[in-house]
Amino acid sequence: MKQFHLHRRLFFMQNAIAIIVAFLMHLPELIALSDPVAVSHLFPDIHWVNVSYEILFTYLSILLLFFINNRFIIPAGNISGIGWKRMLLSFVVTLTVCNLLGKGFVFVHQHFDVPAINAMLHHYLHPLRDILIACIVSGTCYLDYQNRRSRRMLLENEQLRIENMVNQYETLKNQLNPHMLFNSLNTLYSLIRESPDKAQHFLQELSRVMRYTLHDNLSHTVTLGEEMNFVHSYIYLLQMRYEDNLHFDIDIPQELQSRQVPPMALQMLVENAVKHNEISSRNPLTVHIQGADGRLCVSNRLQPKLTDSGSNTHIGLANLSKRYRLLFGRDITIEETEKLFKVTLPLI
Repeated sequence: MKQFHLHRRLFFMQNAIAIIVAFLMHLPELIALSDPVAVSHLFPDIHWVNVSYEILFTYLSILLLFFINNRFIIPAGNISGIGWKRMLLSFVVTLTVCNLLGKGFVFVHQHFDVPAINAMLHHYLHPLRDILIACIVSGTCYLDYQNRRSRRMLLENEQLRIENMVNQYETLKNQLNPHMLFNSLNTLYSLIRESPDKAQHFLQELSRVMRYTLHDNLSHTVTLGEEMNFVHSYIYLLQMRYEDNLHFDIDIPQELQSRQVPPMALQMLVENAVKHNEISSRNPLTVHIQGADGRLCVSNRLQPKLTDSGSNTHIGLANLSKRYRLLFGRDITIEETEKLFKVTLPLI
């Protein structure tokens, strides 16, 4: 439906341009029809029928040139970048086809007695008119392309802003969840009694996590190094809670630290692994975070909780996948077997 409205709007716009240009191109002849001096000197034997056929031919030619550009050179549905070579091709093809159409009309006029203007001045003006028509058609297609591209970028930026806000809200909601907050405060309370130094460190890491959640993820992308600094703080809170039952195997080469990822992408994957798997002394959990070949893989052995439906996992992954497509035109890879769950993030 959206594509239908796009093509309909484009057709009406180009149809209106074709009508206006067709009349303007033959404005000298139209003026000459009301001036006996011009008729006798500049356009001898001119008649309304001849001018009407010339206007109709120009109108149909412009529509055909628009169709060729929209279909083969600058497609109406294309919003990827086009360069000067594509625009030069559009101009050359449009000019060539316009010239051939003009010669075809002359051939039809000579062999089938189709009304046309025979005045010498009219034929001298043809090359100039062909150039003007080529400029108008190519320029209109390019401006329409730029307009569609700008609107698409604005729409994608708005969608991305909404997705980031949703992601920020969900992360903040999870961190302020009474159960999670109770566990954090309970851990902090135990540390205050047992080790005040650890309690102070725990509180610092907790405040760092909250601060990153509230502020840092307002940007569309962060470096992997920035995300890992946040994730290390988040991991520290988890390990203080689960102690020796939760382990992390992290192996990320230094050259990948400057690559870009959406904010809190890695944190969400770590949170899902912890939230939806059993973690106990009987079933400890190890989360593997490994980077290689421009990708970051987060995996863990599947040991799902009996009461876990997994719906929140799918919502979070769908949100992350959508953000990747909006930001980078890429997608994440999700692999799930009976024993392993693995998510691969492209590093930009």
